[in-house]
Amino acid sequence: MNFPENLKYTKDHEWVNLENGVATIGITDFAQKELGDIVFVDISSAGRTLAQHEVFGTVEAVKTVSDLFMPLGGEVTEVNKGLDATPESVNSDPYGTGWMVKVKVSNTAEFDALMSAADYKSLIGH
Repeated sequence: MNFPENLKYTKDHEWVNLENGVATIGITDFAQKELGDIVFVDISSAGRTLAQHEVFGTVEAVKTVSDLFMPLGGEVTEVNKGLDATPESVNSDPYGTGWMVKVKVSNTAEFDALMSAADYKSLIGH
């Protein structure tokens, strides 16, 4: 499994890349493998300001639907529209074309408090 060192992670299995106050967020390689084949991603939070840990959407796999939790508070400025046509890109490239939202972060201290790749690996037992 892949856990890029330059990203931060949450206990809810989201990853975060922060650049110039904008966070790109998706689910981890571990999460997509646990979910199985992803068939639909529903994110209707574009333009909304959400608090840390608030639900920003759902991901639907063949056997289950899971909530997506905001790792950082802020305004959702962009949703990956490519997931409408190819939700399976979350399975094939969770850290690239499978990203989910971009967020203008309200408090960068929340980013600093997220888990490192090593901490996340420990959490999931890898």
